[in-house]
Order: sequence, then structure tokens, then C-alpha cells
Amino acid sequence: MDLLASLNPDQRSAAEHGDAPLLIIAGAGSGKTNTLAHRVASLIARGADPRRLLLLTFSRRAAAEMTRRTQGLLAAHRRDAQLAPGLRWSGTFHAIANRLLRQFAPMLGLDPAFTVLDRQDAADLLDLVRVRLKLDRSEKRFPRKATCLSIYSRCANSQQPLQHSLDSAFPWCTMWHDQLRSLFGEYVQEKHKQHVLDYDDLLLYWSHAMRESSVAERIRGQFDHILVDEFQDTNRLQNDILLALRPDGQRVTVVGDDAQSIYSFRAADVDNILSFPHRFDPPARVVTLERNYRSTQPILDVANAVIAQAKRAYQKRLYSERRSQQKPVLVTTESEHTQVDYVVDQILEQREAGVELRRQAVLFRAAHHSDALEVELSRRNIPFVKYGGLKFLEAAHVKDVLAVLRFAENARDAIAAFRMFQLLPGIGPAWAQRALDHLGRANGQVNALHSFPVPAAAQSHWPALASLVERVAEPSTDWHGQLGAIVEWYQPHLERLYDAAHVRAGDLEQLREIAGTYRSRERFLTDLTLDPPQASGDEAVPPHLDEDYLILSTIHSAKGQEWDVVYVINAADGCIPSDLATGDEDQIEEERRLFYVALTRARDALHVVHPQRYFVRQQHRHGDRHLYTPVTRFLPAHVRAGFESIGHRATSEGSDPARPVEPMIDIAAAVARLWE
Repeated sequence: MDLLASLNPDQRSAAEHGDAPLLIIAGAGSGKTNTLAHRVASLIARGADPRRLLLLTFSRRAAAEMTRRTQGLLAAHRRDAQLAPGLRWSGTFHAIANRLLRQFAPMLGLDPAFTVLDRQDAADLLDLVRVRLKLDRSEKRFPRKATCLSIYSRCANSQQPLQHSLDSAFPWCTMWHDQLRSLFGEYVQEKHKQHVLDYDDLLLYWSHAMRESSVAERIRGQFDHILVDEFQDTNRLQNDILLALRPDGQRVTVVGDDAQSIYSFRAADVDNILSFPHRFDPPARVVTLERNYRSTQPILDVANAVIAQAKRAYQKRLYSERRSQQKPVLVTTESEHTQVDYVVDQILEQREAGVELRRQAVLFRAAHHSDALEVELSRRNIPFVKYGGLKFLEAAHVKDVLAVLRFAENARDAIAAFRMFQLLPGIGPAWAQRALDHLGRANGQVNALHSFPVPAAAQSHWPALASLVERVAEPSTDWHGQLGAIVEWYQPHLERLYDAAHVRAGDLEQLREIAGTYRSRERFLTDLTLDPPQASGDEAVPPHLDEDYLILSTIHSAKGQEWDVVYVINAADGCIPSDLATGDEDQIEEERRLFYVALTRARDALHVVHPQRYFVRQQHRHGDRHLYTPVTRFLPAHVRAGFESIGHRATSEGSDPARPVEPMIDIAAAVARLWE
């Protein structure tokens, strides 16, 4: 059987490519994952050892899906049930970094048993150092812990000096340059003392390891081929690591779409993919995938027209064999409220036409843009799920349980201990710090907790905690029973500390189920930190409460998803592009790409809604001031020609609110045409 028989000519060309560096520009909906899986399978079929393939992704799910597809392709190709050997080195950049750093820890001056801090724990540790340096007592407002961590993270991932990061992304913090430099230096020392690394350190240490020739050669020697998914989302640090792994680019394949680079706030650098071919001599080969398997051609026509305005981009024009007479709809409404009426009416109309709620999505630039819509959906009893909310590990009760487990793994982890001690009544920050000091004097011996003199309110609870920690930290204790013991101990504290304890208990049960799939505590804690589940009991509307539910999502969270019907709301200048992202041309270009991502999520129908009038917030309580806004600048007249343009006004009671009124006249566009 021809392994590549199902691919179109461009996909096949990419899958069959040889050893020279290769860039696959995969347009939206063009079968990127399928093409990459076929390339991996093709390499293995041609003799490559799957255990020596390095596949770098941006989620554990993507890595697992790639392995599953590759094994299925090879099993079918060989006409037997024998699956291909697993891709041992398939995972996220951070997960692979974690494995390599533990493997070479002795050569890098690291303790192989280091623990990895999640974002919130890293911010807490940074805050402890901030308080120790008395920066919280400055006369002028010093940045808070989350801002400090964001600055540190941007410096690490962009590989730019502190001053540059402050000037470009945190201008209000520039006056604190010297203090921040001191803070970050102390923060690094504190992490080293506690044998912990934060999320950014994993890449930072990997990058520095690649500068040591003895270590770098051994790391390079483990891999024959390197493949990188979603390359447009890499930051400068990740790009440097890739180039250090393969300076000549041989046997390197990167896949991505410059038109979907939308994560500069995470230090992602679109220049990585734009400049990739010219990093090598001769330049890397570029294969462009333009056939779209998702959307109808009219939707692709407007998306192509939007992205064609980009200043720097790989030229491509998406096409589809899905022909349709239905154009995308550009709806002009009088106000935000009439926008909500239109969207809700259309959602219900589509549902009556057979399109389930879960096959429809409302997309928006910022999370608060859906506030009025959520109120109306609730009023009309339409269930919905909103994406971009609280992540699993950010739920307080999950962090409580994990703090005990992290402390058992690494007794020097002061942040875990600090949180764990404060779960007991009567113990606040001051007593928790005393317990930490007591533990420090005992050189981290957990049995020393039994002798700590706790306040009266905690005396009946302390012995159980001390015994639990000692038992869980004992190497002979079976790992699979540890989390159950912690949850059992924690249950009465859960009921005391939080409302809706029964809902939160479900999260802890999910945590136990996840833990059951891991062979060691270290592996469980590390993977959970690097690639946590997204769902938690704190989400507003869990899907299982109803047979069907509408999707609400920020555009950033919608990337990689698709729905039959998509509504893009607030398509007005100031919202798309955001008025906070119009500082320079690069920001405007990213906003254009973000809008393009929103448009290309739609399979069959696309509604772009532009409210002409917004109520001005924070005015006098009797005020009635409104802001009038033009349609997004990303839809000039020649692009709007690809839409069916309609107007929607508030209707009197008893009329049909779903029936569009006569189109509104776009006077601003007519005047602008005089200057074209």
C-alpha cells in the first residue's frame, strides 16, 4: 500500500522530502497535522529509527496525537497489527527540556531531583524575594509579583536585555530597572538554593547547555531527525535551541503558518518562521499547503483578502473544493445591545435549522467583550461554555493538594511548604515562616515537623499533617497510594476553606485518576506543571450539565479549532484591533493575523458583527455618553465586497427581530474612497 496515497501533491512533496532543511507553510485548515504525521511515518518507513526522532510540539495532546497517527499509518502500510515503536522523544519544548536536563544534570551542576514551579508558585517565590529586599515598601508603586514574573519571562524567552523588554512591553516599569535586576538576581539564587526551576528556566538551561560543547555533542548525537510543529509560535530562545541542535539545518523540518502567529505577548517571534529558509546555505526548501479542507470558498475569499494586506508574509491563497453561494455576512448594528440580539437570534435560528449549539461559536478579541452576551444567553436559558478561563492548576484546592505532594518530593521547596502549613487553622504567613525556619535548622529533615511548637488553634491538626508528610516522603511508600492519602487528609480542610466542596472534590478525584497513569511522583508533578488539563470545577458552566451548549471563546483560545457557524463580534476599531495594541506596525500586523485566525475557524457560515455605538463606561450615573466606532480597519471597501452586508436595528415588540432591515449607508467608507 502506498503510504502517502491519501495526500494531495503539495502534502506528498513535503512528506517525501529528503534530508535538507524543510519549511512547510501550512495554511489554515490545510491538513498540517496529517502532513506532518505522514512525513514522520515516511521517514520511519525509509529506515529512520523512531527512537531517534525528536518531535517538538506545543502541547502534550499534539505530541500524543502525532504518535497515534504515525503508528496507525505504519501499521496499515505493513498490513499487520504490529504498531511502530513509540516516538520516545515526542513532546513539548518544555517537557523535552525537562528530560534532557535531568539526564545531564550532573554535567550541568543540577540536582537531578529538582522540581518545576508552575507560574503561580514562581510568582509567589519571586514575591518572597521582593519582600525580603524591601521593594514592597518603596515610596512609589513597585511592580507586583505577576508583573515582575512577566518581565523576567519576557527577558528569558526573547533573549533581550532587561532595558529593551521594559521599553517595549513594560514602559511604566523602566524607572525600576536597577531594582528589578537585583530582584531577578536574588530570585535565581533562591531557586538554586531550593533546587527548583521555573517554567522559563527549562528552556534557558537547555539553551545554555547547548553552548557547552561536551554536553551539546551528546545531546545532538541522540537525534537523527528533528521536526517542529507550530513553528510560528516559537520564541527566540526556542529558535536558538533548534539552531544549536542542527546548525546546518540537515534533517530539520519545521511546520507552521506565519499568518497565524498571534502570541507575541508570550514572546513568540514571527521572524523565526519568516527568516528560517535564509538561516542556511543553501536556503531551506519551502513547501506551501494552500488547499483548505475546512471552509467554503466564499469564507476563504474574504480571509485571503484580509491577510493579503500584511506587510511581510509568505504568499499563499487558500482554495477549497467546497463551493457555496452563501457569502459571509457583515452585520452593522446600532449598538452593543442590538449586536447581542442579532447573535442570539441567529444562534437559535441555526439550531432550529439543525445546527447544534456546540457546532456554533462566538469569538471575541478580549474576554470581557462577551459580558452582555452571557447575560442574555442566561436569560434565554441557552447553555454555554466559555474558553480562556481558569486553568486546572490555578484552582486553589488543586494547588493545596499538590503543595503537599511537591513538599514530599522536595523538602527544600519553600513555596510548597509555605502553602501547605497555612492550610491549618491558626497558621498564617508569620507562623508558616517560623515553621520554614524550623525546618531549615533541621536541614530539611521532615521528621523535624513533629517538634515544631504550633499555635493552639493548630495543635489538634498538626500531628496528622506531620505524620502524613513523613509517610508520603518515605521512599518505600508506594507512589500510587500517596495522592489518595493526601486527599483523604485534606477533605475536612477542603470543606472548611471553600464553598461548593462537592464540586471541588470532583477535581481532586480527576487528579487521582490522572496520577494513576504515571509511574513516578516526579513524572506526574513535572508533566502536570508543564502541560496541565484545562478544565476545572470552577468553570462557569460544565458541559455535562446540558445535552448541548454554545461555545464562547477568545480568538486566542480558538486557534486550532473549527465550527460550522462562527460569529465574530465587536469587529470595530478599538476592539479589533484592540486599542491597546496599536502602538506600532508590528502590533497592528499581529492584530490582522488574529482577525484572520477568527475568520478561518468557520466551516459553513461566518457572521462578522460591527456595533456602531458603544456605551461609555465609568461616567456619571445619570450619564448617557456613547462612543461611535468605524468598522475594523482590516475590512476596507474591497474586502467588504466579499461579504453580504446587512444592517440590524432594534425592533419593536411583536416584529421579527431576526429579519434584517435595509443595509445602513457606510458614509465613512464613501468619503475614504475619495482619497483612494
